[in-house]
Amino acid sequence: MAKIIALYKKPADAEAFDGYYFGTHSSIAKKVPGLRRYEVSAGLVATPQGDSPYHLAAILSFDSAEALQQGLRSPEGQAAVGDLANFAQAGVDILMFESKEA
Repeated sequence: MAKIIALYKKPADAEAFDGYYFGTHSSIAKKVPGLRRYEVSAGLVATPQGDSPYHLAAILSFDSAEALQQGLRSPEGQAAVGDLANFAQAGVDILMFESKEA
C-alpha cells in the first residue's frame, strides 16, 4: 500500500473550509485513478499534548507507490492538487509513503 496524508492547517473560517472541502474538493479527489480508500478525520485533530495546528486530516490509500504517482500525474490528480489553492489558504502539509503491516 501507499498513502497520502494531507494535514490541513486551521483556516480563518472553518465553516467555509468545511463547506468547500466536503462540498467540492472531496468529490474532485475521489476521482483520482487508483484511489482505494479515502478517510478524513472526524472532529478535533489533536496531539498527545493537546491542541494541534491542524483542522482536518485526510488519508488517501493506493495499492502501491507507482499507483499513487500515476494517480497524481493523471488529469484528475492534477485537478485535485490544483484545487488546494481554492480553499487551503492556511496551508497544508502533505506526506506520501509506502506502508506495511508492523
